[in-house]
Amino acid sequence: MIACRRIRRHGGENHGLTRQMETFDHMAEKATRASHRVGGRSPAIDPYRVMFVVGALMLVLTLLMIPPMLADLVANNPDWQVFAGSALITGFIGAMMVLISRDAWSERVRLKEGFVITVASWLTLSVFAAIPFVFMEKPLDFTDAWFEAVSGLTTTGATVLTGLDGLPEGLLLWRSLTQWVGGLGIVVMALIMLPFLRVGGMQLFQTESSDRSDKIMPHARQFISWLAFVYVLLTAMCALAYRLAGMRMFDAVNHAMTTLSTGGFSTHDASFAYFTSPVLHWICIVFMITGSLPLVIYVRMIRERKPSFFGSEQVHGFLTLLLMSVLIIALWLIWQKGMTPAEALRLAAFNVTSVITTTGYATADYSGWGVFAMAAFLVFMFFGGCTGSTAGGMKIFRIQVMMMSIAAYVKRLVMPHRVVSMAYENRTVTQDIAMAVFAYVSVLFMTVGLFGMLVALTGVDLVTALSAVITAVTNVGPGLGEMIGPAGTFRAMPDAAKVLLSIAMLLGRLEFFTVLVVLQPSFWR
Repeated sequence: MIACRRIRRHGGENHGLTRQMETFDHMAEKATRASHRVGGRSPAIDPYRVMFVVGALMLVLTLLMIPPMLADLVANNPDWQVFAGSALITGFIGAMMVLISRDAWSERVRLKEGFVITVASWLTLSVFAAIPFVFMEKPLDFTDAWFEAVSGLTTTGATVLTGLDGLPEGLLLWRSLTQWVGGLGIVVMALIMLPFLRVGGMQLFQTESSDRSDKIMPHARQFISWLAFVYVLLTAMCALAYRLAGMRMFDAVNHAMTTLSTGGFSTHDASFAYFTSPVLHWICIVFMITGSLPLVIYVRMIRERKPSFFGSEQVHGFLTLLLMSVLIIALWLIWQKGMTPAEALRLAAFNVTSVITTTGYATADYSGWGVFAMAAFLVFMFFGGCTGSTAGGMKIFRIQVMMMSIAAYVKRLVMPHRVVSMAYENRTVTQDIAMAVFAYVSVLFMTVGLFGMLVALTGVDLVTALSAVITAVTNVGPGLGEMIGPAGTFRAMPDAAKVLLSIAMLLGRLEFFTVLVVLQPSFWR
């Protein structure tokens, strides 16, 4: 190669020979790069590239601190300084990270970098989102502050705060904003990153924006823009509906953000029970369901101008499961509690929808509805909404794929040589996808068992420990029992339990394997 360059440098006059030499040089360099990749000398993870993404997201978090600061300024509340200081700290560190790593950024994201970016982003943002809670007028210690921030960003809705009715408006708005932006982040992660990372069977929902090729960003920009537009539009519609039904504007905006994000943070200690209007309850039910359906369906409705809800197996399964669950609890309330059909249906519809969609609002303390109702709500916590929505839980598609796989297995037991094909949403369900779904569900229950024992070691009773872990892992919010039930908070839980539950919330929202892969020593070799 050196000789070839020397020939050209000393005036090789044969143009054809020169072009051949250039081609040879190019092929040699390409082969050298390939050999570096094969030999492992090309780094699989560029830390500066990861730093750039995390720094950019921190700048977004900084911008989100401005509305709460302005809300406190307008209300002449000194807590505006808390958000000003938090924004300066977050913005400075985020800007430094972006400036240091700006030359390393590329639109080509490697598989391993995708795992690290996903985990590092959620961990870092939750730490900096906790800053306002640490420095507010009645400050929380860092354990409580981090718990509240993680609960917000993961749209879990579990809280350690009491006296919400008397808290500054800026702080209440900050809680709602963490859930709202967390909800959009969850949708983007579910539709772009998790299919790309092939986590928990999510490759079944692979699009051109989450292609296994490294070029995930060019298509993703347009896709994210559409998702954000629809998300903002639905939030505005929800806020307007709440306002027209009698909510004051501040409550309407906050509850719209936490309803569409299926988060469940409220501006009142009584949660949604503060509002006694049945009209508001039914509006909330509609928009909780709206937030639990795939956001991409709304994008298609706008772009293609035709409804595509009932053509989706996932949506049909979710709505059927929800309707059956509501009717079962409503009949139970009529039979055991002597409620009128109208009251039983409204209470059942609101609270069952809230738990299945993992929103976490409450209009009644359903832990007092009897043992059957408590057992039913414990099961409802696992269901979740649709993939591509803001809801947590197992997701309906996994339940459907498991049922299909079990049915296929039974058929093969009867006829061992029979070939049973499975399809879902017009896509073939391969053995790899079925295995990923069963692996996800297995890890979910193992996590519940392990963390349930660890939380029980902190001194809380079994019902509280188990329901706390389930509600954290599935990102529902309230648990069962007097301490953390719909009428309680997590404030009285031991600090060790809160740390464990914060980790459980992150594990559940990141679909377990995203974190477990990063913890493997072989991942970093």
